[in-house]
Amino acid sequence: MKRDELKKRLPHREPMLLIDEAEKTDDTTALGRYTVKGDEFFLQGHFPGNPVVPGVILCEIMAQTCCVLLIEADGNHKTPYFTGLNKVKFREKVFPGDTIEITCSITKSKPPFYFAKGSGSVNGKVAVVGEFSFALMD
Repeated sequence: MKRDELKKRLPHREPMLLIDEAEKTDDTTALGRYTVKGDEFFLQGHFPGNPVVPGVILCEIMAQTCCVLLIEADGNHKTPYFTGLNKVKFREKVFPGDTIEITCSITKSKPPFYFAKGSGSVNGKVAVVGEFSFALMD
């Protein structure tokens, strides 16, 4: 799915829609992709002369990729809210011009709660990994 299709499924909008495309590979796994353009709001002060994507934004990119699975899992188009982040590690910096490729999987569910793990790589190098949880709410 490209951005237009994602907007039909996800509640996120610019400037917070942070995936360019995503696809389900099966019922519990999704792949996402985002190319950092360099003019994003989160780079304006992080850091002048040496822009680096903030870690919290990398977590949001992973979460939005996972939301492709959550929205379909619920079927009622409820809003996915972050409820937790665990074991997050930042291994490589992500810069303007980089394309981060995300893989995420649902590991457990007890509706309305869903638990997932994810990783993001740039040029085959892992930049971020983590576990996260969501609640699907009205």
